[in-house]
Amino acid sequence: MATFTRIEDGESPSITIHPSHKIAKISDNIYGGFTEHMGRCIYGGIYDPGNPLSDENGFRKDVIEALKELRVPVVRYPGGNFVATYNWLDGVGPKEKRPKRPELAWIGVETNEFGTDEFMKWCEVVGAEPYLCLNMGTGTLSDALAWLEYCNSDRDTYYANLRRKNGREKPYNVKYWALGNECWGPWQVEQMTKEDYAKKAYQWAKALKLLDPSITLILCGETGYSSWDHHVLKECVRWDVHGLGDQNQTKSLIDMHSIHVYTADREHLPNATAPRSAERAIQMASALIDLARIENEVPATVPKQKICFDEWNVWDPVRAPGEQGAEERYTLSDALAVAVWLNAFVRQARDLGMANIAQSVNVISPLMTTRDGLVKQTIWWPLLLFSRYMRGHTLALHVRGPEYTGRTRPAWIRAAIETPYLDCSAALGDDGFVNLAVANLHEQNDYPVDLDGLRIAHGDRVAVFLVTGDHVGVANTADEQKVGIAESSWDGKGKFTFVKHSFTLLRWKPAE
Repeated sequence: MATFTRIEDGESPSITIHPSHKIAKISDNIYGGFTEHMGRCIYGGIYDPGNPLSDENGFRKDVIEALKELRVPVVRYPGGNFVATYNWLDGVGPKEKRPKRPELAWIGVETNEFGTDEFMKWCEVVGAEPYLCLNMGTGTLSDALAWLEYCNSDRDTYYANLRRKNGREKPYNVKYWALGNECWGPWQVEQMTKEDYAKKAYQWAKALKLLDPSITLILCGETGYSSWDHHVLKECVRWDVHGLGDQNQTKSLIDMHSIHVYTADREHLPNATAPRSAERAIQMASALIDLARIENEVPATVPKQKICFDEWNVWDPVRAPGEQGAEERYTLSDALAVAVWLNAFVRQARDLGMANIAQSVNVISPLMTTRDGLVKQTIWWPLLLFSRYMRGHTLALHVRGPEYTGRTRPAWIRAAIETPYLDCSAALGDDGFVNLAVANLHEQNDYPVDLDGLRIAHGDRVAVFLVTGDHVGVANTADEQKVGIAESSWDGKGKFTFVKHSFTLLRWKPAE
């Protein structure tokens, strides 16, 4: 949680923070990834057999090491729009017998060389939990139940035995399952109305939890602030466990609600402040969950449904069309936007159960593969710092500072939420260190800031991690890394200057 007081230019900004003001636990899952059969994300991204940089499984070792560096806890698969025509059975068994299929989401051909068992093995190597998205387009409930049985059952049944036949004796125990992807979208195969989806999703949820009550089911929302979200939450966040047995008496069928937002603008400040819309989306989706629980009389003892922001990033589909692989070339402005995105996730930790950057490799991604190596784009660096340090508990803080008052994208941001030039979040790590993340979005102004309540342990210094560049349009390439992390330290005395167009993470051990 952060509060904001707007001041006029020329006044002295301040940030007030105290390590005892813990608000909520930050879920490690907010640093999740996403891999879709789209462009070069799977083929040529995480899976590149024959490349000398790949292991015996065909997995790119440099990608694996990068995702381990990020400590990615969970990865969503196999889509995305791709999933609406995906038959999971096409992607298991001997590779030479797997059928090639027309792929309708991104207008290509799917070889099915990479499927469920390959993804599960890759997750094990990365150290991430799998998160599977069910086909609620052309797929059936029988297909979904079969996939769940294949992945999670230890019984002597057909699909569990098929998994054993394919070389995996023990169940994968996949915890996270999504009830479709963007079923509301006109671009989807088998697009549904909100009424049809809500009815179908609830019945699927009931059957899936009869087969495996331990799974976490994630409802398909829209943006978090649409009539779709309102309706499906009202119909699916219910307290109706008839026929499900005592094991479901302490939880509802639906555990999380998925929302998707992408932001982008060609002008720096509308681009960098656009993720404020995502923060407002989290707040509104949380309120809609509250409303559904109130109207449906869900007992307070039942844990509140969390929000799963399982697609987010800076993406301009005109600049990087999806059907052409969506290979965005990110700038420093985009890196600052990603810092604002991540600040929002930390600030809204109470309601956020998961977030998955779209996507993990090549497709609108911080990582780009070449045949010979890996390019870490500008947005990689704030993501790395957040993933490394912004864990533990979110801390309350108050910011007094100037505000950007120009055009926003979307336009409704202006009336719905503030857009400070100094966008901040704070976390108290499990190691006892305080971490303060500050994005200075201004292109010309450095801001000397009073840090109230710094309270550094005697004799210690504040570690400083700085991400910036010559201008907001600078980008990284395979030949030149113009944006990275500069490390230094500060004695904690006087004001700290947050330089123009920069992201800074300050880290210190507080006094007892």
